[in-house]
Amino acid sequence: MSGIYLHIPFCKQACSYCDFYFVTKPDNKAAFVDTLVEEIRSKKNSVYTASPIDTIYFGGGTPSLLSIEEFERIFEALYDTFKTDLQEVTVELNPDNVTKEYLAGLKSAGVNRVSMGVQTFDEDLLRFMNRTHNSKEALKCLELLQLSEINVFTADLIYGNPGQTPTMLEHDLNTLLQFDPPHVSAYSLTIEPKTRLGKQLELGRLIPPEDDTVEKHFELVEEKLKESNIYRYEVSNFAKEGSEAKHNSKYWEHKNYLGFGPGAHSFWWDEGSKQAQRWENEPDLTEYLSCSNFDGIKPEYLSLPELAEERLMLSLRTRKGISIDELEKRYGYLFSEKQQSYLLRMKEEGKLELHDTIRLTSSGLKIADAITLDLITS
Repeated sequence: MSGIYLHIPFCKQACSYCDFYFVTKPDNKAAFVDTLVEEIRSKKNSVYTASPIDTIYFGGGTPSLLSIEEFERIFEALYDTFKTDLQEVTVELNPDNVTKEYLAGLKSAGVNRVSMGVQTFDEDLLRFMNRTHNSKEALKCLELLQLSEINVFTADLIYGNPGQTPTMLEHDLNTLLQFDPPHVSAYSLTIEPKTRLGKQLELGRLIPPEDDTVEKHFELVEEKLKESNIYRYEVSNFAKEGSEAKHNSKYWEHKNYLGFGPGAHSFWWDEGSKQAQRWENEPDLTEYLSCSNFDGIKPEYLSLPELAEERLMLSLRTRKGISIDELEKRYGYLFSEKQQSYLLRMKEEGKLELHDTIRLTSSGLKIADAITLDLITS
């Protein structure tokens, strides 16, 4: 089974922390949909259509700036091009452009999961993030989602913001939990260089919180969500049993997916091959609209050792972890004596569980990236 990701680049305005590709002018939206449909149809009768598609994810940008009619055109192209056995179809949306009728339209078009960017209910923090919505709109949208026929919804929160106290974060969590969300994504604020926050940091106008403050936020998120039977299954993702994101797991488990739209990534690994391919569409809407050959992108080739190290990095961020047997059989990867000693030391320190599978404990997940780096370089 393969997945499809569609990057919808349009936004009303730039969030201060965002480093994804986006544009704030909607003038080319109709032309974009035409080109997206053309790109999708260009894959018909190719090697990529041999296996069925079971997940579709509309990300961005702000996919909810598309009309229902535009979604229907895209779905028509997808169904005409690919064999499908859909388990999960997700659309990201912002609270300020959602209505009861719009959600019903998404459901009718085939969407069974939506991801809403709440980020926070604090008005000052929303302004700090330069979000387009306010707290009232987020609450209204959550009410609509709870009453809609969409099977699963997930909400994003951002913690570790400058000036954000544990009390403020707890208020965000308590407010969200009133709506009984099946899934929550909670991210620690990351300040990327080319964003508005990155520039403020460079100029000395922004002081990020201390690491121990962010760690307390990390623990508080897990504690509060666990009380509502919403459990961490990846560093930034929490779900009730059965509501884990199927599409995102493809990224973590090296399953095939195709990306469509400017800035979208793709990953393809033919079973039995000793290398995989990854490629990216140019993050440039103007260039995308003038593209005449969607197969002209040169892929990056990844060897088995490179894939193994990436798989370790991604899987150790999940509670599922990775089996030693999979590392050996799928990647030909064996741990050295130094690595085995390091794993045993991490087990003794309570950072990981080590049996047939390697998985990090809650304590280990706090420093997952550091543990992976130490393991790979041991």
